[in-house]
Amino acid sequence: MNLSRIPAVRHEQAPQAPAIADDVSGRLSNAEFAHRIEEYARHLADRGIGRGDVVAVQLTNRVELVVTLFAAWRLGAALTPVNPALTAVETGYQLEDSGAKIVVVETSSAELPGTVTALLLDELAEPAPKIALPDLPEDSEAGLDDLALVIYTSGTTGRPKGVELVHRNIDEMTAALIDTMRLTEEDHSLLILPLFHVNGIVVSILSPLRAGGQATIVGRFSAKNFFTAVESARPTYFSGVPAIYAMLANLPPEVQPDTSSLRFVACGAAPMPPQLITAVEQRFGVQLVEGYGLSEATCASTINPLDGVRKPGTVGLPLPNQTVAIMAEDGRLISDGSAGEVVISGPTVMRGYLDRPEETAKTVRSGWLHTGDIGRLDEDGYLVLVDRAKDMIIRGGENIYPKEIETALHDHPAVLEAAVVGRPDPVMGEVPVAFVSLRDDAGPLPSEIREFLAVRLAAYKIPDDITVVAEIPKNSVGKTDKPALRRLLAPAPH
Repeated sequence: MNLSRIPAVRHEQAPQAPAIADDVSGRLSNAEFAHRIEEYARHLADRGIGRGDVVAVQLTNRVELVVTLFAAWRLGAALTPVNPALTAVETGYQLEDSGAKIVVVETSSAELPGTVTALLLDELAEPAPKIALPDLPEDSEAGLDDLALVIYTSGTTGRPKGVELVHRNIDEMTAALIDTMRLTEEDHSLLILPLFHVNGIVVSILSPLRAGGQATIVGRFSAKNFFTAVESARPTYFSGVPAIYAMLANLPPEVQPDTSSLRFVACGAAPMPPQLITAVEQRFGVQLVEGYGLSEATCASTINPLDGVRKPGTVGLPLPNQTVAIMAEDGRLISDGSAGEVVISGPTVMRGYLDRPEETAKTVRSGWLHTGDIGRLDEDGYLVLVDRAKDMIIRGGENIYPKEIETALHDHPAVLEAAVVGRPDPVMGEVPVAFVSLRDDAGPLPSEIREFLAVRLAAYKIPDDITVVAEIPKNSVGKTDKPALRRLLAPAPH
């Protein structure tokens, strides 16, 4: 179905049932949610927004962002969410590249590109002009090939690219997640991931709303206050990233929250060490399911099943209607369990990169989305991620996968987080170096960690240097920021 219809359907079926909430707006019923969307849509229409346009929104996590999303869809427009932490230059780049006509913001800025006008939340809160909105199509299949979202990549390999997701992509993704996570009208998600990323939008907002459930938005994640929000909202699930779970697992022992409302918790964005999965499950009495995906495939492509065998150290089985395979460099599909590039096909694969046909053609070839990730399928079809192809280190002709070293580092009881990158070397070509954060200030010395690794890894995999840092840097979606770590290794300019 075209998900723009969700608010109207919910309003019709259960007008007083809760839909969405945050700390600022409180909880909106289905009727209140639908009414606010119609008001926002009239404001947008009054400013010339219509079918085929792009609306940008640069807000922190709050109900108004979701309302703007559905208001844009109500008019046949697409939405591009902008990270509010971006600089004026970075924001201007995304607004111009996406072709946005309007950007919804909390406060005005004089630094917007000339083709874009700001629409303030205060203006949207005023009574909307009496403008007739287009009728919602009776055919639930209408508009499925229209552009719905333009999600920008993190830009670690160059300037950010806009991933074009159409309504059909999102329809297939939410249907698969509802099926896989067994979502019903009884479910209630707690959103803690940023809404400028597809995971937050799809897993924590669209899927529960489509299932008839509800969502509560947390403005800014705080490990210290997180479980207060859980105990207050009583969600049935939330989705996080490894860094969030590492912080929660490292809370003081006296923190013993009530997690009885949770059916499960999910993890994505980056592989999660099996040791951390076990620590979270044992400490908080929850079932943690790890998944894998990327924006170019509308969020998730594999997940460990809620019902059935879960295999920590893998990222699970393919979701319904997606094919996940391993491909050799010559284009052959690998079926013997050996490693190769992870490729994905199915109706969740993006339409392309906005206005980048050459890059689209490099990434989607013969129906296969080339992820750039190295992985293998085990004997039961579970995906095991080996590493990112671009992160592989070649030391004197030996291939080294940083993830293997990171997993070994996480085995050390004092290590909270670990990241490994390659450093240029005049003799070996490249050598691994590690950065670790520790659970307390009186942790082990790097030499002790090296001794710990020596019995777990071949000598050529042992990092040449281990640096203890207060925190491993993360990018805007919670992934380890390896480009930032590589910059720390770069020699200072003379």
